Amino acid sequence: MVDPHPNAPNLLRIDGASTHLHGEVGVVANVVEELNLQTNTHKRDVLEGVEIDRGQLLDQPFVRGPHWDAAWTQALDTVSGRPQQPVLVIVAPRSFGSTTFALRLLAQHTASHVDLVKLDADWSTPTKGRLPLEKEHAFQLDLKHPENDQLSSDFLNALSSHASQLRANGSYLVLTVAQELWRDHRLGKREGVHVVHLREAPDAQKVVEAHLEAYGYERLITALRSYSKAQASLRGLTAVAAERAAHTIVMVWQEHSHLEQSPISAHLGEQPPMSLEDRLTAALTDWRSELDALFGEMTRLHSHGNPSLTVEDRCLLLALAVQQSAPMPDVARSAQELLTRAAGQTSAPSGAGGAFAAAPSALAGRGLRRRILDVGAGVDGQDKVVFDRPAYGRAVLEYVWDNYDTMREPLLAWLVEAAQTPSLEDPTVSALAELTLRHGTMGYLTTLGKTACAKKPEVLGAVMESAVRNEHIGRLAWEVLYRWAEQDEYAPAVIVLCRRILEDTTVAPSTAKRAMVRLRRIAHTTGERATRELVLAAYTDLAERPVGAARLTSEVREWQQSKGSARGGSLAFLALMAAQDDGAPWLLTQSSLDIDVSRAVHDLLGNPRTVAEIIPRLSTWIRASTTDPVAYGRLRDQLLPALRGHNMFEAGMNLMRELRGISTAEGTSVADDFYHHLVDPRLHPVFPLQDGA
Repeated sequence: MVDPHPNAPNLLRIDGASTHLHGEVGVVANVVEELNLQTNTHKRDVLEGVEIDRGQLLDQPFVRGPHWDAAWTQALDTVSGRPQQPVLVIVAPRSFGSTTFALRLLAQHTASHVDLVKLDADWSTPTKGRLPLEKEHAFQLDLKHPENDQLSSDFLNALSSHASQLRANGSYLVLTVAQELWRDHRLGKREGVHVVHLREAPDAQKVVEAHLEAYGYERLITALRSYSKAQASLRGLTAVAAERAAHTIVMVWQEHSHLEQSPISAHLGEQPPMSLEDRLTAALTDWRSELDALFGEMTRLHSHGNPSLTVEDRCLLLALAVQQSAPMPDVARSAQELLTRAAGQTSAPSGAGGAFAAAPSALAGRGLRRRILDVGAGVDGQDKVVFDRPAYGRAVLEYVWDNYDTMREPLLAWLVEAAQTPSLEDPTVSALAELTLRHGTMGYLTTLGKTACAKKPEVLGAVMESAVRNEHIGRLAWEVLYRWAEQDEYAPAVIVLCRRILEDTTVAPSTAKRAMVRLRRIAHTTGERATRELVLAAYTDLAERPVGAARLTSEVREWQQSKGSARGGSLAFLALMAAQDDGAPWLLTQSSLDIDVSRAVHDLLGNPRTVAEIIPRLSTWIRASTTDPVAYGRLRDQLLPALRGHNMFEAGMNLMRELRGISTAEGTSVADDFYHHLVDPRLHPVFPLQDGA
């Protein structure tokens, strides 16, 4: 194989001594410079990110338009075709597509060997010291958080010096800044920094068509171009809204195709079936005209001449909007529960008296089947409600949320209570997730947390997972989770989410780091034993995977170096005690962990809060080693120093009592063996091993 660096110097490392380089002077200097750069970068707490696949990025749908063409040209050097300066600042209103613009620019106009990295702004305020510096990297960073991304004059002034460092390393940094956060109009004149403003979003219909083509729905493009009213609904949409409209168009087409093939007529009444054009036009306007009529003036009785629904039917429509198709009794029960919550009650009236009193008035009205037909659904031969209209259902839910402020908390409580499984496959959890992504303000997330944390922490965790993975509200969701991590009532939900994130092998390092920080925060602040056990269970599961074990090892190392949380570090060590390597304790088989196992065992045994947690784990270690006399002797000799010392006598005696009943392969009592090694023979009459048995 050909050496890609034939002139590279020989590198000679001597343990405990200096590193020596032998080779050509110029090459040696370059290698030393690169080693220094890597060392300085690793020492600093820099922002982390995820590497972007250039090929996949270039395959994604992308639309520019005249204004973007002009901004694109302005950002590039006319001679080299590379970004005009090492630091490029793109200022644009939210949802205009500035992040897509930035990444696409870097993908098309940097050398193919340059690594593209999307950074995660995990900071409380922008600082130059957190910006990474690597050779031949192109970094992109969103600055859009209303509080944490406020641009100080110090940070802006430091960008020029950072630009010179980037230039020296053949690297670039593109910052995409929300327009309301940009207040410095003179920055474009500074050395190494160029500012571009995006004042218009790309043409919405072209964005929609590009996404439809990417999804494989080219024939829908032809249909859309023939529907003038649907096209009119797309005008003026932002890039993000246009992408969402493309998803809506696909959903509506799938609904239309399904209903055309359904044995139950889509209209089920006097109304003719809707054409695809009518459905698309209604969907792209969020069915506002239809929903304005259904949620019109208050009416107590259903009337064919008045499309406005009664309160009971509105609750029924909301239940169908969320559940779609479901057995009739389930839909009726769900609608009644919502009606009860809307009335300010937590549960429906019960008892024979209440049911008997309500019976005459209920019997005088329309039956459930008739009511279901009146709100636009159907009922099949097995008494199952058929309402396969997810896009319409989403619009109904959004309409009620937007137009009825007082219904928001009852609506959230109803959705949380109705959730059956903590998965987005559950239609109720999916509805909660969609509401969260659209309305994910600090106030909304706080209300959601209060509503769900006690009764459905797993559901709250699933919903918040979708939020932290969203590029628009992800950072705000992580911020809320950090606050929740300090409160025991929220801790179970935070732990559920962090476990789900850390179980994902494809998750970005920066995202995994955020999850670990919040687990550590819970471990550090909780006073509840049950909460601590939940964190320990999460850590123990993490310890079974190499990447997870590495993260826990880092936690232990920082604890022992007095840089991290003692409570978090001790839990990480306890979790690692459960890991094995070919039947032996993993912690004792790794020679390069830089962890003092004996000291950790000593500290945990000497702490009244942790002694009860470590003794069963030590017992498991010892029990597993007893079949091999050599392994047992080695383990015993490794543990004995940790069991000696100040305030260790009681912990040692408790461990030995735990070991009673365990024997070595030769039949020797393990408890007696440890007892004779640890306790002075003169003290045996005073402190017998059987004491307290």
